[in-house]
Amino acid sequence: MIRDFSTADKRGYLRLGFELDSRRSILRDWERHAPTIVQQALYFDEEWEELPCVYILSSGGPALEGDRYRQVFTLAPHSYAHISTGAATKVAPMREGYCSMQTHITLTEGAYLEYLPEPLIPCRDARYTSCTEIEIAPTASLLYGETILCGRKHSRERFDYSLLRTTISARRPSGEVLFSETSLSPPKPTRIGEMGGYDVRATAYALCPKEDSQAIYSLFNPVQSADTATALTTLPNDCGLRFIALGHESGPVKHAVREFFSLARLRIKGRPLPAEFAWR
Repeated sequence: MIRDFSTADKRGYLRLGFELDSRRSILRDWERHAPTIVQQALYFDEEWEELPCVYILSSGGPALEGDRYRQVFTLAPHSYAHISTGAATKVAPMREGYCSMQTHITLTEGAYLEYLPEPLIPCRDARYTSCTEIEIAPTASLLYGETILCGRKHSRERFDYSLLRTTISARRPSGEVLFSETSLSPPKPTRIGEMGGYDVRATAYALCPKEDSQAIYSLFNPVQSADTATALTTLPNDCGLRFIALGHESGPVKHAVREFFSLARLRIKGRPLPAEFAWR
């Protein structure tokens, strides 16, 4: 049984609100509680100079037993933003409890958000759960990605975590449910359907109008190589696409996700993703 130790440990909280002003999208308001840190929006995207880019930092080290994190992102009509993290998230070993992340995303009419955090690294005996709830208007678009490593492989930890569960769901402002998906990753996966011998898994979602998702799907070319495998499927209710990338190392998998994001953004906004910074 998993016991709840949340009253004794870190409770990070972050709220970001974006809106459109006369020239560009801006981070209008934000609230953060330690150990979660956000300083300001930056405008460094060479392909889209008006795009505010926000990095989420943490002063608390790895996620520990009992930690609870919550983040809320809201985009006003026709605003846009890119959100990422400053570094990978490590989940420390645990004896009985667990740590969790809750994310709430609200996209109003015509809004556009890219959310692509750095990978999650579950250490030996880690227990981690995440729940992402999305409310998205029919004319809004969301590119959402998450990457999970098998552990500290070069420290001889490979799928040694105890619990790894992620849940994502989306609905319209009217309450119509678009889809809901839960992924329970077992320790020491052995079946081909689980990881197929790979060590890194990335899942990305492109929630967008039907005409955009159909165009992205027609342009996508799956990859099957010794290092990386990718695939793309449609989501229920014509709400978008689900992208999967598997690999042995994080670098090629992250590159595959960025290529998918670039393909999607080029179709939705007419602008590709810029080249990734060399140090990321």
